[in-house]
Amino acid sequence: MGLVPEVEIIYICPNSYRNNFFPLNIAFKIIKMDKSFPRPTVPIEETSQEGSSGRALSGFGSAALHAGHKTDPLYSHVTPIYASSTFVYDEAEQGMRRFSGEEKGYIYSRWGNPNFTEAEEKISALEAFSLNDETGKPLQLKALLHASGMAALTTLMVSNLKKGDKILSHFSLYSGLEELITKILPQFGIEPVIVDLRDLNKAAEAIKTNPGIKLMHLETPANPTMQCVDLEELTKLAKENNLLVSVDNTFATPYLQQPFRYGVDFVFHSTTKFLNGHGTAIGGILIGKDLEKMNGPVTKTYRILGVNSNPFDAFLLGLGLKTLELRMERHCQNAMEVARFLETQSTIARVNYTGLASHPDHAIAMKQMKHPGGMLSFELKGGIKNGINFMNKLNMCIRTVSLGTAESILCHPASMTHHAIPKEHREKYGITDGLIRMSVGLENLQDILADLEQALE
Repeated sequence: MGLVPEVEIIYICPNSYRNNFFPLNIAFKIIKMDKSFPRPTVPIEETSQEGSSGRALSGFGSAALHAGHKTDPLYSHVTPIYASSTFVYDEAEQGMRRFSGEEKGYIYSRWGNPNFTEAEEKISALEAFSLNDETGKPLQLKALLHASGMAALTTLMVSNLKKGDKILSHFSLYSGLEELITKILPQFGIEPVIVDLRDLNKAAEAIKTNPGIKLMHLETPANPTMQCVDLEELTKLAKENNLLVSVDNTFATPYLQQPFRYGVDFVFHSTTKFLNGHGTAIGGILIGKDLEKMNGPVTKTYRILGVNSNPFDAFLLGLGLKTLELRMERHCQNAMEVARFLETQSTIARVNYTGLASHPDHAIAMKQMKHPGGMLSFELKGGIKNGINFMNKLNMCIRTVSLGTAESILCHPASMTHHAIPKEHREKYGITDGLIRMSVGLENLQDILADLEQALE
């Protein structure tokens, strides 16, 4: 015989099945299934770049698959959907310990849920992947999964700013954030300072003349012009002036860019986009490196605002994250070729893609990103009329807002995502009536190019 190795297999079965149907040259350990059978717990732990085995992972793709996953009590391969509003206690004293913080555990899904935890720890592990803290130890991060990107941005602002404070940011921001900091927060005495942060001298001058600035918020690449700012230099400037720094990493994802490498305090994502990757769930996440602050006032704000995610959307996000590396490779490969193609078209006035040497922020992007990414925009000659004609002629590519899904998606920012921004402000930021934003998908490249070519005719 000798072909089947001797192994110990733990097989759970009733006594009546003992010794039946098994090859004689395999040793078995039989455990009687009864109420005394040990059930593993599902602990809440700080983020680790390890899989469920506890072994350190050397590859980003492996971390995307395994980081944050804990063994399910019933040994489910994939963490089940914990569709429960609340969680029970073995005894009253246990509930007391959990509410006081003496014992870790789940209480109420507005405060936390196993599905939230897995997604939070996985994304934190990816943002911290291969990074160390000031002491040389692996960087530990804390994340909070929200119901939407705007919910996560609200937690960021409310937990860090108060009446009389100012927030420093730049042109060409996501429209929702721009409205939040220019229309909503001023009602509560928090004012925006908007300058071109690609110019470090302007950034320094803004900080000098506005002593109330407490937070510098950066979006790079920015929506929809693909404007990039220098994370390293701006963070250095901010820290010299005791400012907090937050970064919107939605377009880049942690696979292409890791802002914590440069010492920022917070990273934000709309998880609806590339992290989910399939357009199946809305979500946002806020990640911070100050664990005391994240576990204290930031978590308190999150819970009181009631901006938590839900188990089903968190479950879908967890599934999408598993293929992040593979998807981003294809997004990037296709986007580079699409940008090159668009740059040759006579009907296009300008292509905004940081992978092209023609982009004014090409050097900055290449300094801090692994690849320019899967997002681009381009300006059609002829303004809004040609923009509408182009959009209506698309056959395969999808006409809609959002981005980061498997399919190629195009939108017209002036009339869609940025319609609420005054025209003079839009144009100042480079968002013209003829601008088209494109999230390059995973389709075969020749099909993407063929659809674009016929729509441009």
